[in-house]
This record gives sequence, structure tokens and C-alpha cells, in this order.
Amino acid sequence: MPTLYVSDLDGTLLNREDRLSPYTIRVLQEVQQREDVYFSYATARSHVTAAQVTQGLTVALPVIVYNGAFIIENGTGRVLDSCGFSGEEVAAARALFAACELSPLVYSRQEGKDRVSFLSQTGNSQPGNRGLARYFAAREGDPRFCPVETEEALYAGDVFYFTCIMDQREAGDALLQALGDDPRFRCTLQQELYTPEYFLELMPPQATKANAARRLKELLGCERVVAFGDAINDLPLFAAADECYAVENAVEVLKAAATGVIPSNAQDGVARWLAEHVLGE
Repeated sequence: MPTLYVSDLDGTLLNREDRLSPYTIRVLQEVQQREDVYFSYATARSHVTAAQVTQGLTVALPVIVYNGAFIIENGTGRVLDSCGFSGEEVAAARALFAACELSPLVYSRQEGKDRVSFLSQTGNSQPGNRGLARYFAAREGDPRFCPVETEEALYAGDVFYFTCIMDQREAGDALLQALGDDPRFRCTLQQELYTPEYFLELMPPQATKANAARRLKELLGCERVVAFGDAINDLPLFAAADECYAVENAVEVLKAAATGVIPSNAQDGVARWLAEHVLGE
């Protein structure tokens, strides 16, 4: 039976310019020609932004986006599997953000399209919040962006994801403390790879790369999963995989959980491993 190879994108498959090198593209295209090999990626990005940073690569399989909230048919964008928050859970998250004085970016599906809603003052980057300013500047023209004037509009639609961007982590720590062991939510707080801001992400507990990889494994009829990653949010994926490899630039806790450590993303670590172990180069 075939093996499913699943790689994270940012900091793992993508280089430090957030792109795929020509070498990585060539190896991945050859890997996908093998009958007993399936390759896909799992990312916190949306399908739209993932497609932008993987230009030159044709992935024939479904891909995992929004940290496992969706499995998307690559090419068509058709949703194959998804999970989100209930109305009661959205209300509880809203109260948490208000108590911690955080203004989130709210990810939802509205009329069949992805929306990233935010209060207009958030879109003006909350003077002094350099992380938000960088976020919006790097994504200028993103069709998902939906500035709104009221909190009711902010939390509209089928909500599946929240992100807060902070220059300091104290507000994020306060939300983590307020959240406690609430089983309705899964929360991660980590510093960005190459910039100083902190990202707090609030997701349904079932929305993980691990669960999505298991589901994709079933859909494809694979026997094994081999995973690649770099960040703390890849830990569940590593736990679900039969083998797992951390790039050299990964956080130490992920390296400790890995089957092995491979060269960094800047050195095409994933592609080099696949070239040796799958293509026999």
C-alpha cells in the first residue's frame, strides 16, 4: 500500500524567501510520479495563499489548510472535509477576547467563500502594533479581507478560526490563563519565525493537521504517513505519523519528538530527504 508524505510549508518546505526552490520543485514533481507515493502539504495558510507560495509545484492530491480545519481539493478548491465552531463556542470565544482586550481576525465561510473579518480600527493596524502592520502590508489585496464596523458583523458566518497578532505576549498569556482546560478550544501561542510578533490562534479541538492527515490517509487508502515540520503546531501531526522529521531550524521541542532531524528549510531539507529515501538519488 502507498505511503502519504505530508509536509508543513512555512519554515519547512518553503525557503526563507517563502518560496520553493527550483530543486525542491523538481524533486517533488518526480516524487509524485511514483505509484506508491502520495505527497501533500499541511499548513496554517489558506488554500489561496498556499497556492501563491507554492507556484511552480503541481500537487495532484487534496491539501490540508488552516491547520487542519479544511481538506481542499487542489485545483478546484472544493471542500472535502471541514470542522468549525458552534454558535455557543463563538460566543464563548468572543467573551474571552473582550476580557483580555484582544481584537481578533475572525476566519469564516460566508456564501461559499473564505472571509477574514476584522474591525476597521484593527485594519488600521491599531497604532503601535507593528505586527499587525506587517501582516496587512504583506497581504495587501487579499480577497478574503473583510473590514467591518460592528462586533456582530465581526463574528458573522460559519466561524472556524481566530488569530490575534501582538507585539508582546502578555495579552496572549492572559487569554491562555482564562481559557484554562476548556475542551471546546485548542489554542497555540508562538512567536513568528523571522519577525518579533506573537501569533495566538484559537481553533476547534478537532481542527488539527494530525486529524486531517488521518482523514486524508483514509481517503487515499494509504498505509503509512511520514511527516515533516518545524513548529510547535506540528507536534500533533508528528504524534500521528509513522515517521516524522524536523528540519534543522525547527523548535527544540519538535526536534525532540522527531524520528530524525534533517537539513534546514534553507538547505531544501525535505526535498533532499525525499530524493534520498524515495527517489534513491
